[in-house]
Amino acid sequence: MKPEDVAQYLQEHPQFFNEYADLLADIQISHPQDDKVISLNERQIISLRDRNRVLQEKLLELISFGEENDAIGEKMHRLTIALLSVSNLDELFSALYFSLKEDFAVPFVAMRFWSVFGEGKNNVEFAPVGKDVQDIADSLAQPYCGNHVANEIKQWFGDDAEYLNSFAMIPLSTVQTIGLIVLGSPDGERFYPEMGTLHLKRLGELMCTSLTRYDQGETVGEIAVRDRNQ
Repeated sequence: MKPEDVAQYLQEHPQFFNEYADLLADIQISHPQDDKVISLNERQIISLRDRNRVLQEKLLELISFGEENDAIGEKMHRLTIALLSVSNLDELFSALYFSLKEDFAVPFVAMRFWSVFGEGKNNVEFAPVGKDVQDIADSLAQPYCGNHVANEIKQWFGDDAEYLNSFAMIPLSTVQTIGLIVLGSPDGERFYPEMGTLHLKRLGELMCTSLTRYDQGETVGEIAVRDRNQ
């Protein structure tokens, strides 16, 4: 008889130890962590303690995730308020850069937009972008996280590009893709392929919605003046 046969028999005959109750007290087995011999009941207690420790570790992990999500949610709330408080594109970009670098501790941020919002603007964010980059942004169904980006995108970071080892690319889309936000870090594990992208996606939606408050370079104040004069 093999050990597997014994295990299967006991699983199929749970009444066995009811019929041989004395065995529960008499069986001696080795301790899982040292050389001493213990009873079956003591071994069960050890197993329950081990299982309880695993459950406690999982609970602490879930609590940690919850606290982390709460902290990110609070930062997103502050960013939302900041973006709603600005009155022009320059202030909008400044608010986003400040939040990402100071609140979210993202050391390097670059953005490019190819839409009517930037017509007549000299901001670097509206510098010409190659078709390959636009195609990359169009192809992203969700934010990308990893260690590689196109050379043109990497050049957006200037001299700092050589120090960057991980990136997050966030496409900005309305009825079409209008831009791309790229986060960079010297830490190769800061943005990794398996990480969650929900908050990055929400960041893109927030920025995209904020951008659409502007009509061909007009500020909110300019639009209000124009409306009053009509």
